[in-house]
Amino acid sequence: MTLPALVTGASRGLGAALAEALAPTHPVVAVARTIGALEELDDRIKAAGGSATLAPMDIREDGAMRQLCRSIHDRWGGLALWIHAAIHATALTPTPQIRANDMDASIAVNVTATARLTAYVAPLLGSEGRAVFFDDPKGGAAFHGAYGATKAAQIALARSWREETRKIGPTVLILEPRPMATATRARFHPGEDRVALARPADEAARLLPELIG
Repeated sequence: MTLPALVTGASRGLGAALAEALAPTHPVVAVARTIGALEELDDRIKAAGGSATLAPMDIREDGAMRQLCRSIHDRWGGLALWIHAAIHATALTPTPQIRANDMDASIAVNVTATARLTAYVAPLLGSEGRAVFFDDPKGGAAFHGAYGATKAAQIALARSWREETRKIGPTVLILEPRPMATATRARFHPGEDRVALARPADEAARLLPELIG
């Protein structure tokens, strides 16, 4: 039996594109808050002959994440892949004007939820699975204070885990996608010529060989 791929942040952008790319070879567990976007993803996966299990939930909810991981264990016994594409991207703002609720949400999604999920997912991956994170080095960039700081913290967690598991597994990958025409990038670069940007589907196809080895 092929073990599934868990994709957190699967409703749009690179997360959705990777869920579609993996579906022909893996059962996909797709996690996101937006139910409508998950259903559209499910339609595309089914149309291509794949299968997906939709998990419309917020990764900040500890009980929901515990239950999801327990359900994965009970149904499949483990995971082949964890693709962590979930991110909270606040609007660009000068550092002294970062709102407390924006900073709190950034920490909750980008740092706290990542650390908690790592603890829950690691046993499901065992020694043979792969965990995949996506770097976006904005730390220190003007107006990116909340996003840059918390994204850097997320990747620091991933790097530590990667060093800890080099000899024993699971394999931890940290990839840096090319600039893509996503909603997140549009928030950071309004008015940018999106024609020159990569499509998430094309970037997913480029990255796929690295994900599955």
